[in-house]
Amino acid sequence: MTVDVVLGTRPEIIKMAPVVEALKAKDMDYRIVHTGQHYDKNLSENFFDDLQLPRPDAFLEVGSGSQSEQTAKAMMLLEKDFMDFPPSIVLVQGDTNTVLAGALAGVKLGITVGHVEAGLRSYDKRMPEEYNRRVADHISDLLFAPTPGSVKILEDEHIWGEIHMTGNTVIDSANLYAPLAEENSSILEQAPDEYILVTAHRAENVDDPEVLKGLVHICQNAPMPIVYPIHPRTVKRLKEFGMYEGLSGSSNVTLLPPVGYFDFIVLMRHSGLILTDSGGIQEEATAESIAKKVIVFRQNTERPEAVDSGHAIIGGTDPTTILALLNENLDTPVPTTETPFGDGKAGERIVGICQSKMSN
Repeated sequence: MTVDVVLGTRPEIIKMAPVVEALKAKDMDYRIVHTGQHYDKNLSENFFDDLQLPRPDAFLEVGSGSQSEQTAKAMMLLEKDFMDFPPSIVLVQGDTNTVLAGALAGVKLGITVGHVEAGLRSYDKRMPEEYNRRVADHISDLLFAPTPGSVKILEDEHIWGEIHMTGNTVIDSANLYAPLAEENSSILEQAPDEYILVTAHRAENVDDPEVLKGLVHICQNAPMPIVYPIHPRTVKRLKEFGMYEGLSGSSNVTLLPPVGYFDFIVLMRHSGLILTDSGGIQEEATAESIAKKVIVFRQNTERPEAVDSGHAIIGGTDPTTILALLNENLDTPVPTTETPFGDGKAGERIVGICQSKMSN
């Protein structure tokens, strides 16, 4: 009677940490299976250290490749692992290639699959993540939806599995780990006193030279210094398009390598504003322990609840529009509304539902 917690990327580690903690608290048998989709193994290990999680029981080293190559390799290796160590329930989280591979491998072996963070939709066909989460939702047995809106989406799509509204585990993590982050991080030594925090990594942004050129212009001309922990994919594209020196050489920009979870929480908490194309950051910024305004560097979002609560603004990717929004919102008070993504007990609810299913 084992629960397999399947991970592949750093955001999945963060969002599944509360589930692992709840499994430990209930003394349930579990295995952590890491596909290695984010293939910087050392950085992943830093996340496990920060979150005080046990090392994965299996590290599959899927690594990089095209969307199809990565998904297929993950599916093959996960299938073998599930057959060698048969679980009662497989839990996948979010919208990555690992999620699609884990859900498919599980259901084809007749294993109960639970999808954590189910029911999110951007309705943007350019995003490979949109297809991953849609398929995962439609084949999973247990749908752990974070909000009433995501529940309605699943109901309207006539999902076959059981739908449970649990809240989002990212709020659990943000509130649990923020005090530890402040105690243990020294990242602010590398940042100016006041700054806008920037992240961008999505393919539809960084693989488009015009959008990337606009992002460089935004960083160079932002009304406050920029701190940018930069994704390796973005560095690769900047160099490929001949834009890296323009960004790294700007006196308005501090580039950092990818940072650990504690360092990133501290950077969020002390920023004046956040500009990002990350979905998870839109959620985290609403947590009481962070509470920041976010300008979304995208045309849409699968987290409309953050927009409705006043924490996020969809800015698009036009540099003139984004710069205007940065200027307008630097002095805007952070919304005092509660986070729309739950009460910080999502991990407990998810594990409680799994425990009930396994005992029936």
